[in-house]
Amino acid sequence: MSVKLGVAPIAWSNDDMPELGGETTLEQCLKEANEAGYIGIESGGKFPKKSSELIPKLDQFNLKLCSGWYGANLRKNSVEEEKKSIQEQLNLFKDCDAPCIVFAEVSGSIQGNPNRKLSTRPQMEKDEWQKFCEKISELGKYLEDEGMPLAYHHHMGTVIETQKDTERLIENTHESVKLTLDTGHMLFAKGDSKSILQNYYERILHVHCKDIRKQVLEKSLKEDLSFRGAFLEGAFTVPGDGCIDYQPLFNVLKNNNYSGWLVVEAEQDPAKANPLEYAKIGYKYLTDTLKKSEIEIYKN
Repeated sequence: MSVKLGVAPIAWSNDDMPELGGETTLEQCLKEANEAGYIGIESGGKFPKKSSELIPKLDQFNLKLCSGWYGANLRKNSVEEEKKSIQEQLNLFKDCDAPCIVFAEVSGSIQGNPNRKLSTRPQMEKDEWQKFCEKISELGKYLEDEGMPLAYHHHMGTVIETQKDTERLIENTHESVKLTLDTGHMLFAKGDSKSILQNYYERILHVHCKDIRKQVLEKSLKEDLSFRGAFLEGAFTVPGDGCIDYQPLFNVLKNNNYSGWLVVEAEQDPAKANPLEYAKIGYKYLTDTLKKSEIEIYKN
């Protein structure tokens, strides 16, 4: 088995807060991602929406598109409405041979609201849970048939945030609904990534390697900060600069012959955390830790 190492562009330019890295060009982001050692990158707001424009950009820097975020509104929209909404991204990802779509429900989300404490995030009652799982199962089957599987991303400030939420989603949806495990978001929500990997391995399709600064996490939880407030305080960082030990997680991946992407991702202010420097820190930590777990790294 071998895994592929990718990176998220959010360290260079933040789509939710355009003022963070706003002047950083896409070319700089791609160039530095390649320089740091990665062979893949997820999509971002500055990426072209047409494959005829995006593929040459990626090829120029020897990178593959290794997925990207899609914010859904299935709680409000019908499945047919969501199918229409996702078409442009679906077609782009198919053209670019991406492995999946990182999918998250964002209706009612407080993740971008600096005035909403994390404790006030949206939650669903039993009846809505059932309807939501039915809808996402239908969409999961559709995307699977399109050759672009749905990899659900549990996320702070949204209706699917905690380990319990994530497990409930997996257990009540069709097997076509896969999972993006985000180690940082799972820890922030007081969850256990190793448990998710062990118990629901067959549904794991994509992994975000996001680390946490423990002191900032404790402060964020104690003071019930907003999600935006927490990341501006520096809650997130790259593997090797935080408190998460990835080797036990990688051992589980090895035992289950995982051969997908590991994507380094950390919302940080690029003025405070140089993206290239932190990308290199994350890459070195992952390569060193994967070696200890006797997992090979795929090279282009």
